[in-house]
Amino acid sequence: MDIQVYSCGLLVVGDRVIRCTIGHGGVRGDKREGDGGTPIGQFALREVLYREDRVRRPTTHLPISIIGPDEGWCDDPSEKEYNRRILLPHSGRHETLYRPDSIYDIVVPLGYNDDPPIAGKGSAIFMHIARDDYSTTEGCVAVARDDLLTILTRIGPGDFLTVIPPRP
Repeated sequence: MDIQVYSCGLLVVGDRVIRCTIGHGGVRGDKREGDGGTPIGQFALREVLYREDRVRRPTTHLPISIIGPDEGWCDDPSEKEYNRRILLPHSGRHETLYRPDSIYDIVVPLGYNDDPPIAGKGSAIFMHIARDDYSTTEGCVAVARDDLLTILTRIGPGDFLTVIPPRP
């Protein structure tokens, strides 16, 4: 199944149209670390990470693992672990996956700049839970929690998320 994301804040899964939010830098064909953009392209849905202390194990055909309190994601282009899940503490710049808010209670890492990662091309591009006000992300695609749980039941290995550029 291909999930399509449009810059107008819509995500299409099969016959369902779902509200979403994207990066504050819009959609970008020239994604760079820290630009706030959501990269344009087709990206594999790699796995599901979740907080077992906050949500039940999601139903999905993707590989699934638990986010621990000592986990993060390296977004430091100078580190060998760039754009990889890491254990904390970590000397390089990183995001904490075990957050006090709920946006990373369920996370789907996208196959963007990860095979292999190219330093500075962007990292930590996920599909995750949107904030209540649907405020923009740092480059991820975010949807309501219930929508994400529904999406997860419909996807598995070999499925993609496609970010579509705006029409001229």
